[in-house]
Amino acid sequence: MCAPRSLHTVHSVRTAHSVRALAGLLLTAALALAGCSAGVSGGDSAKPAAGAAKPAADAAESAAGAGRSGAPGGAAGKAESTGTPVLAQNAIIRTASLTLVVKNVPEALAAARTTALDAGGYVGQERTSRDGDGHERTRIVLRVPTAKYDEVLTGLQGTGKLVHRTAKAEDVTDQVVDVDSRITSQRASVDRIRALMDRATRMSDIVSLEGELSRRQADLEALLARQASLKDRTSLATITLSLSGTPVRKASGDGEPGFTDALAGGWQVFVTGVRWITLALGAVLPFAAFTAVLVLLWLRVVRPRLPRRTQPAPAATALGPLPSARPAPESAEEADRG
Repeated sequence: MCAPRSLHTVHSVRTAHSVRALAGLLLTAALALAGCSAGVSGGDSAKPAAGAAKPAADAAESAAGAGRSGAPGGAAGKAESTGTPVLAQNAIIRTASLTLVVKNVPEALAAARTTALDAGGYVGQERTSRDGDGHERTRIVLRVPTAKYDEVLTGLQGTGKLVHRTAKAEDVTDQVVDVDSRITSQRASVDRIRALMDRATRMSDIVSLEGELSRRQADLEALLARQASLKDRTSLATITLSLSGTPVRKASGDGEPGFTDALAGGWQVFVTGVRWITLALGAVLPFAAFTAVLVLLWLRVVRPRLPRRTQPAPAATALGPLPSARPAPESAEEADRG
């Protein structure tokens, strides 16, 4: 009875191997048919395949991002395992504006330059002008390291009389962290698009991937420019310094104007009056010259040529000369005397 039982076992093993081989053949045939049908449909419609390049790239990017987030060796996993959150250093933009009145503007300007250079900064802008009274005014923009900001600001205030001061601090830590994160993601995205371009074989896919690569590279360059701007403004503080000079005046001991001040004021008024009279004469002179020419032409050229009028002779009466009046008779007193 042992022999038939062993023969039955061998037969069962052979039947199992046959069933497994048949199942493998059927699975291989099904996969081959599916690959052929996919190749035929892709050859007949190139445009849908090109349009699917971007979703495929996005899907690959999402899968890679999920892999990074789920990896136990990532930054997030490391932070969770240690239990200590990683805090970014505060990024603060500092700006200030100072207005000072100094005795000597060039000397104060040179001192401000020296202060900025000694602190490791530089002069960004500079503009010098003079007002109507001849007083010099200078506006200078200094860029100094943030660590030396308070020291430089205190040193500049001591160069003259402080008239106006404003200071501002803006925290942009969130913007810096956001830009850094987006740059890292964008660089990874550009690398994945380039990897897909290396594996692409169809012209339509290559063209679509090139357009997507150009767009993502432009976004990456914009982020890099923003990162550089934030780094410059957070690492270097901006101080705008305005310097103005005051005229030297010799005042009297009691603070009231004296004879010299009155004489200077009267001379200033006299000079101003003469200047305005001269200006008025200069403005009227062209009209006066033109009027004189017209009068000269009238008297010398036009008037002599005009016909003169003859005066009529006095008319004589037909009755001859008129009789004269008889003198009045003298009074009686005059007759007696005679």
